[in-house]
Amino acid sequence: MSRRVVRMRRPTTAPPPRMSPELLAELAHRLTDRDRYILELVWDHRVLTTHQLAAICFSTPGKARHRLLELFRMSALERVQPWTPVGTRPWHWVLGPAGAHVLAGQRGIDISELGYKRTTALAVCHSRQLGHQTGVNEFFTQLHHHARVRNNGSAVKEWWPQRRCASLWGDLVRPDAYGRWAEPGPGDGLAEVDFFLEHDTGTEPLPKVAEKLACYRALAESTGISTPVLFWLPSRARETNLQRLIRTSPVPAATAVHSGVQPDDGPAEQVWLPIGPSARRARLIELPKILGHAQPNLERP
Repeated sequence: MSRRVVRMRRPTTAPPPRMSPELLAELAHRLTDRDRYILELVWDHRVLTTHQLAAICFSTPGKARHRLLELFRMSALERVQPWTPVGTRPWHWVLGPAGAHVLAGQRGIDISELGYKRTTALAVCHSRQLGHQTGVNEFFTQLHHHARVRNNGSAVKEWWPQRRCASLWGDLVRPDAYGRWAEPGPGDGLAEVDFFLEHDTGTEPLPKVAEKLACYRALAESTGISTPVLFWLPSRARETNLQRLIRTSPVPAATAVHSGVQPDDGPAEQVWLPIGPSARRARLIELPKILGHAQPNLERP
């Protein structure tokens, strides 16, 4: 008996096909390890654009577009092209219903334990938080791309989303993300830097942004870990004003600008200006030494 191949071609706005054991078994058979990694990414980080997934997971944008479309047709992913008054925005990808079932199976849990709801997954693409979320994800996308281009052992060792951070430290502080970045260091080993990310879109008053450092101080006092806080700002003027407002920081902290920068000026490069007496910008991997921060080994939850 010939094997039936399930192919689902549907318009973007159509409801997903009804889940069945046959459909899910066919999908699980067709998914690659990279596909499964993509499902993990879009679920953990809520939404990623075509550009971001291409930079993280594919060798060319064309290959990314082709495979993402296939995953969409299999209902493993959903896609939305948010409205914009000028031009067009890229496709934004979230976890699809079939992908949620596969992901739950990978984790050895029931779909209800995963907490997936299609309407909730899609809602981020129409929310006011979309720009902020994709901005946070762009920070880590650029780090992933830097590692792929350099191909020298550099790597994003950890990338924890806001909701995971909130579950651990939410009574004190809610960073936009926690990360760990590694690069080849002196000798044969890797140097690493841990950090909390505060992605700033320019909508909050600067005094409110500065007040966050007191929360990070409370976290450092509670845990005994003084992890650097990185403020990723939308303009040089806002960075200058924040530096003037803070002057000294109760925890290691640095600032950099994410808008209007050159392609080679991503977050791994020499773009970070420490808050405090340092007068020079530093690369991300240099911040522990400049800020006097000993690398912790954070306990995994």
